[in-house]
Amino acid sequence: MTKEVRRLSIVILVMFMVLLASTTWIQAIAADNLAEHPQNKRTLYDSYEVQRGDIILADGTVIASSVPSDDVFSFQRVYQNPEMWAPVTGYLNPVIQSSTGIEAAANDYLTGQSDSQFFARIERLLSGQPPRGSSVQLSLDPVAQQAAWDALQGYQGSVIVMEPKTGRILAMVSTPSYDTNLLASHDSAAVEEAYQQLLDAEGDPLFNRAIAGNLNPPGSTFKVVVAAAALESGKYTANSALPNPAQYQLPQSTNIVTNASGGTCGPGETVTIADALRLSCNIPFAELAVELGDATIREQAEKFGWNESFETPLTSTPSFYPPTLDDARTALSGFGQGDVTATPLQIVMMSAAIANDGVVMAPTMIDRVIAPDLAIEFETVASEVGRAVDKKNNETLVSMMTANVANGAAGGARIEGVTVAGKTGTAENDDRPYTLWFTGFAPAEDPEIAIAVVVEDGGGQGQTGSGDEIAAPIAKQVMEAVLNQ
Repeated sequence: MTKEVRRLSIVILVMFMVLLASTTWIQAIAADNLAEHPQNKRTLYDSYEVQRGDIILADGTVIASSVPSDDVFSFQRVYQNPEMWAPVTGYLNPVIQSSTGIEAAANDYLTGQSDSQFFARIERLLSGQPPRGSSVQLSLDPVAQQAAWDALQGYQGSVIVMEPKTGRILAMVSTPSYDTNLLASHDSAAVEEAYQQLLDAEGDPLFNRAIAGNLNPPGSTFKVVVAAAALESGKYTANSALPNPAQYQLPQSTNIVTNASGGTCGPGETVTIADALRLSCNIPFAELAVELGDATIREQAEKFGWNESFETPLTSTPSFYPPTLDDARTALSGFGQGDVTATPLQIVMMSAAIANDGVVMAPTMIDRVIAPDLAIEFETVASEVGRAVDKKNNETLVSMMTANVANGAAGGARIEGVTVAGKTGTAENDDRPYTLWFTGFAPAEDPEIAIAVVVEDGGGQGQTGSGDEIAAPIAKQVMEAVLNQ
């Protein structure tokens, strides 16, 4: 071999090694970074060549599907009854690379990219079948959702319904809402215009008030937590008596607390915890909260789920009970005011736990994932978060909440022939309109559903409306629809 040929061979070998090293680097080491690079449009287009799976309800109704499109994204996402289902499905937009709701949370399943779908991807690749995602079947009940949507029309608020024994979410409505199809459009200019209009709209329609948004004080619904803390302490029973003045001065403060009636909590110089809850009186629960102390109430609240975020798989904003409170703030927390805030998800989890013998269940929205060949790839198994209340004390709470509806402050939720347990709340917001609440479950003796309703902005009545007048009838309408199926 001549010297020139040897040199040429070495050059070719070096070039081959450089080429091998560069391709190895691109395919093995830098692949992820290149795929995620914002300028790599090919990867983006390829990802949308997959026919995305459907989002379906418990009864098989399809509420989100993909249809062929005549652009580089291959498929267009289409939503049925979009405003009613917006807080659940969210939307998917490949043009602006944005997704929310189940579209975002279950994206790997819907695109066929989850670990559980690995062998299905290999099989389709070998058989030459076009790539397809799996369908996600939700726990949501169309009857419950429709009833909640209808009942909330004209209000700014939310309804969430849960199955107490499993934690399955049966309805999640938030109003005002928006048309998800407008934000799924492949016309970027139209999407940007629609999105800006939603940002500028009154009532923040993009908020999912059931699990996030601007959290509200829970008002008198939080008295259930304080009552549970009292019973669990072992120092109180439902018949324990508390002082019954018409006014109560907060500790180390000049501020005065009154009951909603402006007078005492029924006749007598004392009132029992059970009657104070039944009549929803503020002063006895402010007194009780101070006696218990903020640490005891916080511990009980956290057993129900306060200060924790939950994945349904939608991520909830944690409801909040402060880390430290002085006696004045603790007194306010006794009736759900001051610094305490809550999502409807948290409030329904509290009621569902009491409906479930005191056990808190993890909230879920996905029942199963169904492959294109209809095989079940994944099924959700109900799981416990923990016990919030001892079983015997829980029975007392059920009795107290039942009395609250039967002959107390939550009469607006009564259903003929059905025993309903519940609690209303009318929360103050400084000089702004009240926040109106109802939470409960039915039938009380064998609960099938738990519910939380929040109506913001005073339900249009400023500081004159009440939870019993506005929120409780909404809950009644939804519970009747579900129980009558």
